[in-house]
Amino acid sequence: MPSVLFSPFQIGSMSLANRIVVAPMCQYSSVDGLMNDWHLIHLGQLALSGAAVLTIEATAVVPEGRISHADVGLWDDATETAMGRVLDGVRHWSDMPIAIQLGHAGRKASREVPWKGGHQLATDDARQWQTVSPSALPSEPQDVPPTALDAPGLARIRTGFAEAAKRAARLGLDAVQIHGAHGYLLHQFLSPLANQRTDEYGGSLENRMRFPLEVFDAVREAFPADKPVTVRITGTDWVPGGWGIEDAIAFSQALEARGCSAVHVSSGGVDARQKIPIGPNYQVPLARAVKGAVSIPVVAVGLITEFEQAEAIVATGDADLVALARALLYNPRWPWHAAAHFGATVRAPDQYLRSQPHRYKHLFEPPSGR
Repeated sequence: MPSVLFSPFQIGSMSLANRIVVAPMCQYSSVDGLMNDWHLIHLGQLALSGAAVLTIEATAVVPEGRISHADVGLWDDATETAMGRVLDGVRHWSDMPIAIQLGHAGRKASREVPWKGGHQLATDDARQWQTVSPSALPSEPQDVPPTALDAPGLARIRTGFAEAAKRAARLGLDAVQIHGAHGYLLHQFLSPLANQRTDEYGGSLENRMRFPLEVFDAVREAFPADKPVTVRITGTDWVPGGWGIEDAIAFSQALEARGCSAVHVSSGGVDARQKIPIGPNYQVPLARAVKGAVSIPVVAVGLITEFEQAEAIVATGDADLVALARALLYNPRWPWHAAAHFGATVRAPDQYLRSQPHRYKHLFEPPSGR
């Protein structure tokens, strides 16, 4: 029986050769939001991986929306030009569709890079800035409390998302993913653990979804109508009294009604009290629950590392696609090896065709003639 993992798929106008998504992975390697040669190397190798679509890491829509001082941004001409240079290099050698994840870190911003501890920068550090959130509640007890966003602040962030989407369109990107998970700003609005507002953006589920849906509408209007806009959501906070799967289903249905092209189901990140049952497929039940309630494509993610594991997720209908992150950093040719395992075919650069093992003589598609 042919592999479902290596069957084609369509998300709006975006044609995918298989069901493997390169998930967005923060590199914390920019200066002033500018992409550089590290991003060209990193994205370039992943664009040769044989996956179906490459997603650029969480990209801040305003400077204070960066997770760390070293995050990528897309908020002005300089950041757009730097990203364009990287994209030109990648596209010269790969025709893999490229998406971008747009986000705002909210109260989880102004941090050091992970390999230096990932802590919030001290107030006397010249690289730090004041964070913002739905409510003046810090992410960690030792953090400086964020400023609760007022109406002008909300408008600025909505505009930032829309303007970044316009820049993404000018760069010719194939899709936009809005980051609504992992405890960042839009997730902070959704979760009652972080959102204790008493205005129209807090309280009820409808109110807590209001700002994330406004951001979606702004991005959807700004990005070409024939290209997909998707959302990464959280399935649960893993904390009693927090955001849960029924909330995630309601949010996904609201997104679908507004023209969302797909949802990517992750979890956690908004509260330090979370108890995550980490293990293979630990988030797949969340994707399955959402998929049973919407008609748009659903992407599963989280400790998906084995070929048969990925095949089972899509073959059983738990999700339509699987997203890989650290597994692809460890093995950038994971899709090649998975295709060989299933007797499927995968796209490889012409320059690498002679690497095809003798026992997998039909693994690679014919040369492109480029």
